[in-house]
Amino acid sequence: MSTEEAAAVPPAQRGSWSSFLKSIASFSGDLSSLTAPPFILSPVSLTEFPAYWCERPEYFAAIADAKPGQDRALAVLRWFISTLKDQYTSRNETMGSEKKPLNPVLGEVFYGSWPDRNGRGLTELLVEQVSHHPPITAYVIENKKKGLKLVGHNAQKTSFSSGAIIVKQIGHAVLTVNETEQYLITFPRLRIDGLWYGSPYIELAETSYIIGGGNITTIEYKGKGYFSGKSHSFKSTTVPIPGQGGAGPKEIVIEGTWHEHSKFSKGGAGTFHEVHEQKEEVTPLEWTSELGESETRRLWFLVAKGIREGDFELASREKSRIENEQRQRRKDEVAEGRTWELRHFDHVASDPIYEQLGRLAKIVPPTEDVYTFKGNWPSGFAALASAN
Repeated sequence: MSTEEAAAVPPAQRGSWSSFLKSIASFSGDLSSLTAPPFILSPVSLTEFPAYWCERPEYFAAIADAKPGQDRALAVLRWFISTLKDQYTSRNETMGSEKKPLNPVLGEVFYGSWPDRNGRGLTELLVEQVSHHPPITAYVIENKKKGLKLVGHNAQKTSFSSGAIIVKQIGHAVLTVNETEQYLITFPRLRIDGLWYGSPYIELAETSYIIGGGNITTIEYKGKGYFSGKSHSFKSTTVPIPGQGGAGPKEIVIEGTWHEHSKFSKGGAGTFHEVHEQKEEVTPLEWTSELGESETRRLWFLVAKGIREGDFELASREKSRIENEQRQRRKDEVAEGRTWELRHFDHVASDPIYEQLGRLAKIVPPTEDVYTFKGNWPSGFAALASAN
């Protein structure tokens, strides 16, 4: 074990960390099924991760205020880029390194809200774990006052390559503005480095897209290499869809770092986005019997407590209890000929919006399934909306 690794890994966990590294290096399947050492676990379930999309509600609300066309396409891009720091570097700052989130159980839910300080309405979030094998998280984000609704789902396939964990994010999101205008959003690939030092961190890789409003935006992600480059770099190129783009520059190019700031390098001038340290914290919907025992913070309370307090025996015991209970429920369902019924979403085998807009950027795969939202928000959101 190197000096850097020895400093990052708690002494009591060094044996299990070394064993974990050996297991991922020799494992050929999806790494999500492996059990990570307790010190590298996050006290937060993956079900809460869509909340990172909501922590800049002013950027989300501003999408509706932008002029349709190129201005709005750039507003969607600005919101999306502004969420990346919270999604992918915040845990390095608060927890010392990237942590493995808790694997959600089928039916696990999370509800939260963020007020816009400028009076532009409440950004509301509803999340449900719609599949356990493979793990799939579906979510809806909505600002009813501004006519904004985003519905999406996300899954991950993880593998090991060249000393890093590679996470292929599967799924997509569709943002609808005023019930008429739609934007398809796809996700970047993740590379988790720093494993050998016991201090994992995320770098974004390859390409993602935002397609809609008469424009196609291609976002290329580059990280720091062995000899050159800067961490968390990106370059976005926005071009009109032939026959739809309208007036404006033929090409808008923006370059910078997604966790700090970026600027126009073509088709505009000045700063494009600047990440301010202050972000809005989630207000979870107050737990009631309506939310059920599967509300994520209630479900994982003792596991999270053990992780935060360094009581890994408690965390491990409670985590095993929850997982064993879930295995038994699945066995009971099979024995009784039942299938799990989703609370907030319906599964559909194909998404015509994905196919229509994705075809414009030649996205592969050309088809994807989708989880459509039933529209059944818990009653507690009505009280939040009236208070804001």
